Amino acid sequence: MIEAPDIELVYPPTDGEIAVNNLESARQRAWSRFWRDPLEPGIAEYVVEQEQLTAQFVGDSSALDRLAMLVDHLDRIDAESARTALIHAQVAAMAHRFTDARSYLAKAAVSRESCDVANRLSLSIDQACGARLESLLEIRRSMDGGSGHLEDLIPLGALLADLGNFDEADRIYRRALTEYCGASPFAVAWVCFQLGVLWGELVPEAQLDRAALWYRRAIEYLPCYLKARVHLAEIYSHCGRANDAEELLSPVVSIGDPEVFWRLADVLFAMRKFGDAEVYMEAARSGLEFLLRKHLLAFADHAAEFYLSGDYDVQRAFELASINLTNRQTLRAYELARATAIRAGKSDASSAILAAAQKRWGGTLAFRVSPLSRGRRNGDSLRA
Repeated sequence: MIEAPDIELVYPPTDGEIAVNNLESARQRAWSRFWRDPLEPGIAEYVVEQEQLTAQFVGDSSALDRLAMLVDHLDRIDAESARTALIHAQVAAMAHRFTDARSYLAKAAVSRESCDVANRLSLSIDQACGARLESLLEIRRSMDGGSGHLEDLIPLGALLADLGNFDEADRIYRRALTEYCGASPFAVAWVCFQLGVLWGELVPEAQLDRAALWYRRAIEYLPCYLKARVHLAEIYSHCGRANDAEELLSPVVSIGDPEVFWRLADVLFAMRKFGDAEVYMEAARSGLEFLLRKHLLAFADHAAEFYLSGDYDVQRAFELASINLTNRQTLRAYELARATAIRAGKSDASSAILAAAQKRWGGTLAFRVSPLSRGRRNGDSLRA
């Protein structure tokens, strides 16, 4: 049994439930101020920040719809300003519309005032798309500079993990925790979640006990953290702890997130509650299709994984994984696209994906420990 990680925070974080209530109040007040005076300096930006937190930690995907309404309103009253272009870029990036985000950034670059925000967003988009990784790593390291700022350390840790430098990523994340000088449970839970993903999903041999500890710690700081609950529930299900997984997911069912429905359906199948499981599986499918109609690029990867699981609809999975890969050429996107091609019986597509992945990622440690590298060594036979 792995002992719980020892975290020495500079300041104790605010109670998670209080923080979420405060976030909701701040979000509603920000919208009220925006509607009274949309051009008030900083108010639209503050709304975007609050909605990003709501989507990331509470799992409220309708934040994307609300932000679409915000930028539509700005277009009507201030369409030509660099400020509106930058807000457009932030909202587009949040929805994984990276081509649109880059176009808006090009327009926003005319403003010196927005230069720092635009530069950071540009780096985030490159990282999300798997672009310029080596030069991006140099930039990330130079931005850190011993600052201890989470906005510098977490992207650096994530990039190191993407490149396969897992131990260094772990050290950077732990440093982010020990050097963080704020009291936000969102920030602390975010780092814990990243550590859970690192050891539970990114390393070649998953260390599920280690990952579970970090997910549990994230939930301790922020009980509503939907993504952490989902990931921890997956580990519990894998380990035969269906009752524990159900206890994690049941409190967040009311949020209406399709992935919660999907994972709960899996849990209920394991518990032989087949009728309830079918209901939740259909709710997951219809919910994902609803989100795909509105925000295709934001949910294509999750939906592909859903349709791939249990061979639910491998052709649909391949279609969505291909869309996701076209949008961003990360190693994970290549892995998902090739897995769906194999399961869908598309040998030519599988070979093409593997060749493209090797060309883009072959020089990285991450590729050498990836399932794609095993596929390269073993030939391109269609094996799941």
